[in-house]
Amino acid sequence: MEWRNEIKILFWIIVFFLLAYFMPLESARFQEAIAATLDLVRWYAREHVILCLLPAFFIAGVIAVFVSQGSVLKYFGAKAKRWVAYSVASVSGTILAVCSCTILPLFSSIHKRGAGLGPAIAFLYSGPAINILAIILTARILGWELGLARVIGAVVFAVVIGLMMAWIFRKEEKEKEEAQLNIIVPPEKRPLWQTALHFFALVLILVFANWGQPAEGVESGGWYFIWSNKWYITGFFGLVLAYSLVRVLKISLWKVAASVFTVILASVLFAGPMIPFVLAIASLAVITLTSNQEENREWTISTWEFTKQIMPLLALGVIVAGFLLGSTHGDTELAGIIPDHWISTLVGGNSFWSNFFASLVGAFMYFATLTEVPILQGLIGSGMGQGPALALLLAGPSLSLPNILVIHSVIGAKKTTVFVALVVVMATISGLIYGSIV
Repeated sequence: MEWRNEIKILFWIIVFFLLAYFMPLESARFQEAIAATLDLVRWYAREHVILCLLPAFFIAGVIAVFVSQGSVLKYFGAKAKRWVAYSVASVSGTILAVCSCTILPLFSSIHKRGAGLGPAIAFLYSGPAINILAIILTARILGWELGLARVIGAVVFAVVIGLMMAWIFRKEEKEKEEAQLNIIVPPEKRPLWQTALHFFALVLILVFANWGQPAEGVESGGWYFIWSNKWYITGFFGLVLAYSLVRVLKISLWKVAASVFTVILASVLFAGPMIPFVLAIASLAVITLTSNQEENREWTISTWEFTKQIMPLLALGVIVAGFLLGSTHGDTELAGIIPDHWISTLVGGNSFWSNFFASLVGAFMYFATLTEVPILQGLIGSGMGQGPALALLLAGPSLSLPNILVIHSVIGAKKTTVFVALVVVMATISGLIYGSIV
């Protein structure tokens, strides 16, 4: 009815009016929460949009356009052997090394290509959870016991949660599987090695561009060597991508050469990687959109579709997470509207409630790749128990409020709610078991 729509509009007008009228601007905590929100948004824009999300969107576009539906169905669909599907999905994080937001375009892409709900959810969870860099850092800073427990828990979680999601929604999945059995898969357009070269060139650019700084005081070893030379390594894989653009996608050599020259020149003229990286992304979009190959244009158009779907929801989620839980990164410690000491007090010991609360906070708080470790180090120093620490490690990196909003737009409210509930419950149980052992 039309009058119901008018009442809804009136309701939101009143809500926003009351929020504005009673806004506690004089409150120091409110002012700090606003500062935390703006700081988190700025930090997220500087550290994650360009280096993490933009490459991830292009990788999702590769899956959507160049990775054939037959390949997705072979490993993740109804015809795939279950042990193959869950094995591939559950260890994907060791390759991708992404955060809970960067995994979203990739998850959305394989889901749209026909991946079963169980393997797709296993992939969604494992991508950030089994990040090999974060696991190494966990073991080094928080102890090998917690690092080992994180590895075992993350792999088990990915498989079990995927299987449980497939079982809970088995009726829908059965209909999907029956439909897939009738799909006639067209032959591959190109050899598998060409698609793999193109895909992994982008994945390795993403991985090395976001390679984390080693622990303070560490100035030797493989991690430090890669970190200190990561832009040279990233540039090398950029050249591999350039080769792939010419060899695999048949883009004119002069266009690719001009783009490479522009990026190299920018890296010489400007300090820092951001301007060359932005120019590389922009050049990639231009040369694919102006290509005479329809498939190349579809790649960038598909990338843009993922960007439109995901970015607004991520932005909203980051804003809400910053306001409620604050902004903690590097040397920045800005509290949200929820006081920090409430959290540190509630996660002490190894009770059911401390583990449950740690899991719940972890599920909604935003952790960028590797930042969960120093945050946990501070919480443990403030009295956090070992069980709640593991619970937060198993729930936090794979979920966040921005992540949940996007998952909802891909698989719907019911499935998203069940997924989040499974992660929180399993993280709580794991924390209780680990806390009782340690």
